[in-house]
Amino acid sequence: MTSLFKASVGILIVPALFGPPAVAQTTIPSAVARPQILGIAHMAIYVKDLAKTRRFYEDFLGFAEPFTLPDKEGGVRIAFVKVNDRQYFEIFTEPDRGEGQLNHISFYTDSADRLYGYLKSKGVAIVGDKGSVGKGQTGNKNFNVKDPDGHLVEMVEYQPDSWTAREAGKFMPATRISDRILHVGVLAGNLERSMEFYGGILGFREFWRGSSTPAVLSWVNLRPAEGQNYLELMLYDKLPAPSARGTAHHASLMVPNAEEALAELKRRAPKAGYDREIAIRIGINRKRQINLYDPDGTRIELMEPNTVDGKPTPNSTAPPPHPSA
Repeated sequence: MTSLFKASVGILIVPALFGPPAVAQTTIPSAVARPQILGIAHMAIYVKDLAKTRRFYEDFLGFAEPFTLPDKEGGVRIAFVKVNDRQYFEIFTEPDRGEGQLNHISFYTDSADRLYGYLKSKGVAIVGDKGSVGKGQTGNKNFNVKDPDGHLVEMVEYQPDSWTAREAGKFMPATRISDRILHVGVLAGNLERSMEFYGGILGFREFWRGSSTPAVLSWVNLRPAEGQNYLELMLYDKLPAPSARGTAHHASLMVPNAEEALAELKRRAPKAGYDREIAIRIGINRKRQINLYDPDGTRIELMEPNTVDGKPTPNSTAPPPHPSA
């Protein structure tokens, strides 16, 4: 079933979602080529009240929840909220790490084994490295690395026998306010180091940078070489307190028409218990957007794919901020 607000601005063409079965061990050849990184798989966040969070993502935004993972007490440790067959929100109910609501961001690849070998050949440390790529509890191959700011970055390869495959084509109701995660945003303190990791190693390509003031650079947008959704580096001079990072650590959902989305959200808000302002604004990138906040303060941005006049927004020439020691 298609989304109520399905985008009409082109078709994203990607390779088949489910590849061949995984091999048992990962071999690292002497010269390793980078496999394809196809786009955003998910954004994972911590929440304090799952019932309130479900009202926001499911009743208000209209997404569905295909499966959960239990905690030790028999409750829900992780709830999976589906945007499309390749993109999810992962909702963690456990205590955060003291760094705000962000748990991790994730990108999907055509070969987790080759990406694992490639990253090791570049000197990137694998978190909890066991010498090969394993499978997560949902049945997809995955492993974790950290970016220069310590953000956990999960690499996923979707598998034909996974829970994700089992629910392919399902749990995508017409109530979805969007059918695509356009980008995820994370804080970045040193632009040069971030560019070395995301650009130099992972092969992401910068396509726009913007500033909230003429004096300093605020955002740099990087797209995986083989993907169409992207990463937004949220630059800072002074690191925000953990409780204030939910505005920077965000996900952007694409909507073809902000006015239609606004009307539908206002209609749903009373029943879903959403009592914050819902308004259209024009961003620095000259695209119409609606900023929403889940119960724990994580920002969910709804954004049109094109600028208000269809013309590209010029790049900022401001210098990046310099974080204090």
